[in-house]
Amino acid sequence: MAENSGRMRVSIITGGGSGIGAAVARRLASADQCLMLHGQGADEAALARLKSVAAECERAGARVEVRTGDLAKAGTASELVNAARASFGAIDAVVHAAGFADRRGFAKLPREGLERAFAVMAAAFHELATSAFPDLSRDRLGRVVAISSFGAHRFVPDGIYPASASAKAALEVLVKSLAIELAPSGATANIVVPGYTRKDPGLFGALDARAWEVVAKANPQSRLAEPDEVAAVVAFLLSKDAGHVTGALLPVDGGLTLM
Repeated sequence: MAENSGRMRVSIITGGGSGIGAAVARRLASADQCLMLHGQGADEAALARLKSVAAECERAGARVEVRTGDLAKAGTASELVNAARASFGAIDAVVHAAGFADRRGFAKLPREGLERAFAVMAAAFHELATSAFPDLSRDRLGRVVAISSFGAHRFVPDGIYPASASAKAALEVLVKSLAIELAPSGATANIVVPGYTRKDPGLFGALDARAWEVVAKANPQSRLAEPDEVAAVVAFLLSKDAGHVTGALLPVDGGLTLM
């Protein structure tokens, strides 16, 4: 099928209410973009953040819709794809930034904790990409980028994340497998691996404020990544210029995984 370059690009972004997902949405937002932003929407504050990001993107000229729901539940991801198609048309790009850090150690990690990490980060991605596959593979402009984590590549005392890191490792395998299956169409699938990345004001993730001060100096550059620095790499991988980059794993970690 010929490239569909004469219409607006349609992108789905999970984890779009904060951090890297929100930064990607802001990077992409323009008059030629349709953005479906998904967030957990677990409370009023989270929903407000998601709507705020959507409003910013609309001011930049993009058409934007928002959806909430638990990606750990089967069907949520495919419903997101269907909603994007209904609102905008065929899907051109998927960015899976949804995830969380679980610092519980191996021996203290309950099975349900491990299962939830795999459900949100790996299984939801598989459902999302499978549902969107007919659209993504229709020409060589299809793009998929998944956000992994240094936790799948770096193992140090007091710095392991058995649940979330193993889920991210599984995510990486799924993306590389998808890259092979998309390759005949010319569409691509890639992985970005952030290091410790600055959270939005008031959000700390799995670490407290003091711990963030410590990990900010953990890489050779001795600073946190800014969400927009990670988003810049994602935006490149989504671009036409990255058409011959697929199955790649690109660290954006200040050298953290060199250590």
